[in-house]
Amino acid sequence: MPSHALLLLNPGARRGGECREEVLGHLGAFGVTTIEANPDDVTGLGEVIGRHRHEVDRVIVGGGDGTLNGALQGLVDTGLPLAVLPLGTANNLARTLGIPVTLPEACEIAARGRRRRIDLGCVNGHYFFTTASLGLSVRITAELTGESKRRWGPLAYAVAAARVLSRSHPFHAEILYQGKVLHTRTVQIVVGNGRYYGAALAVAEDAAIDDARLDLYSIEVRHWWELLALVPALKWGRHGRKDSVEALRATEFEIRTRTPKDIDVDGEIGARTPAHFQVVPGALEVFAPLAERG
Repeated sequence: MPSHALLLLNPGARRGGECREEVLGHLGAFGVTTIEANPDDVTGLGEVIGRHRHEVDRVIVGGGDGTLNGALQGLVDTGLPLAVLPLGTANNLARTLGIPVTLPEACEIAARGRRRRIDLGCVNGHYFFTTASLGLSVRITAELTGESKRRWGPLAYAVAAARVLSRSHPFHAEILYQGKVLHTRTVQIVVGNGRYYGAALAVAEDAAIDDARLDLYSIEVRHWWELLALVPALKWGRHGRKDSVEALRATEFEIRTRTPKDIDVDGEIGARTPAHFQVVPGALEVFAPLAERG
């Protein structure tokens, strides 16, 4: 049966401004007819999705994780399934779902992939796909620019981190979960729903986007150079084994700080502490590869 898709390409994404014709060609070859609508601001994506909800059977979003988050509320409100074209810098949701970065393959999944249900995270009423975090990651996000991401790709995260590491300072936080309270002096707290975030770092070794739980970790180091020793473990999600990292797993968390702290939500500043985090199991349907990618 032919598919009718709402196609949302972010021209500001790393590869979003150069592949429109190629995307249309591939989707057309797979029998997908499209309605194109690309507002200048990704915050308007939800409204666009709502306006076209009765004309399409799926939404195809081309961009990075920030673009996808901009469409998320509209997807939840309409119940339309999501197909991802990874055109951004880190593409952590696509990586989590096993969607390749090559356009022909990604377009084929958008047209013919299997449908699967995934969980969403929610912080103070704001949905997220992969992670919400506070501390060091917020400063890295503030340091990143569209130009640096287009120029350096994923390496831009490392460049930004190098600039802010020496200026990072621990802060006090209170984490409430499962009737317990953890008091921590930390430089970063990450709450993950999916598997990957940032520069393709793993939230936990066995984190999954459909396991109906959240993975939290808090980095408790005194000096910025201690973070360097954690980089290999962070890459593979093994940081929970380190003495300087507190790793927790639950369906809900509450985080309080002495002064309000910004929260990075899927790569964009989207909430502040005090913050309530929860997992919403099976909240969204997505298109994924026919077979799991190893």
